[in-house]
Amino acid sequence: MELFIRRIGGILGTLRAEKRQIMNRYFGKVERFDGNAHEICQQIIDKLWEGDFYRTSLGHFDFFWMRDFGTVCESLVKRGYTERVRHTLKWALHHYRKANDITTCVDKAGNTFNAPSRKSIDALPWLLHSLVVSNYPLNQSERAFLNRQLKKYVKVFLDPTTGDIIKARYAEMRDAVYYDRSAYSVALVARMATCVSRLDLTFPFPASHYQTDLREHYWTGEYFKADRRSGAYSSECALMPFFLHVINDTNMMNATFDYITTHGFSAVGPLQYCPESTDFHFRVGMGRFFMPNYTGTSIWTWHGTFYLHLLKRQNRPEYAAEYTKFSALIERHGNYPELLNADGSWYTAPFYRSDPGMVWAALFLELPQPA
Repeated sequence: MELFIRRIGGILGTLRAEKRQIMNRYFGKVERFDGNAHEICQQIIDKLWEGDFYRTSLGHFDFFWMRDFGTVCESLVKRGYTERVRHTLKWALHHYRKANDITTCVDKAGNTFNAPSRKSIDALPWLLHSLVVSNYPLNQSERAFLNRQLKKYVKVFLDPTTGDIIKARYAEMRDAVYYDRSAYSVALVARMATCVSRLDLTFPFPASHYQTDLREHYWTGEYFKADRRSGAYSSECALMPFFLHVINDTNMMNATFDYITTHGFSAVGPLQYCPESTDFHFRVGMGRFFMPNYTGTSIWTWHGTFYLHLLKRQNRPEYAAEYTKFSALIERHGNYPELLNADGSWYTAPFYRSDPGMVWAALFLELPQPA
């Protein structure tokens, strides 16, 4: 009976998210914040905290999303919000333990669900990453729960002998596309292996296995290709191995930045998702008809901040100009949008509109203004 109730709760959470998405497209209003880019982002982050957990956006993503929170967790800690971060993680762990599952999403009622509906390969890695960067004090029950989830993870996603990701369909950062074992996924499993060691949990495969996989099967000489099947460029696959310190090779990073600059992926503002490509298979309802150019030449602010962090880390000369362009886009809209059209205007599609006030603004807040 308890399992039935949890599943109904998950269905209700998913339906509520879909309803809010449609309502946001046709009836939602985008709040405009005053100030410069830094001040706008600060107001958004303050408003996303309501005393219990960090919401993902001020629009229809008004619930906890493990992936999004994971990417900003370290930035929030560095900005001085460690207690709020740990409170959010404690809240999420409580509901995950009740559900006996780690999903991408938890709504404010505590319903756990995956959006899109398939189980995600990156929810557990981002959770463990967040626990590490926040120095979260795991208790015995939480530790036992995570070890059980790690065993389940190996059975669902990995070859139990080699540790390689199996060929299957699952959700990940680019949730509109079905990849064949993306470079992003390999990077997340590598990061998870490192975090397991730091948290004194149990996982049978070392991070070095996945680092080797990335170098031998994904590196083109200019960037990490999207997946095993395609040689195409996609920003999250090109950047995440570097952003998470899975690969720290300076020459490889600089080659990727040169490729981005040469192909104009940051011409209007950092960073376009990818060039138009017929290599990708889209999920039903998220393809070129219903959501045209959703993950194409559209400018994703999420990837833009990953890119800026890496430019700064490597002291690249593009940093000042890219930071200035990015600030101008935020100030143009008086908000921190989810994604923009290639010309910098707000993205809209027949059944979708870019969400406002993303928690990703925390990534921008951590960045120093150019001298």
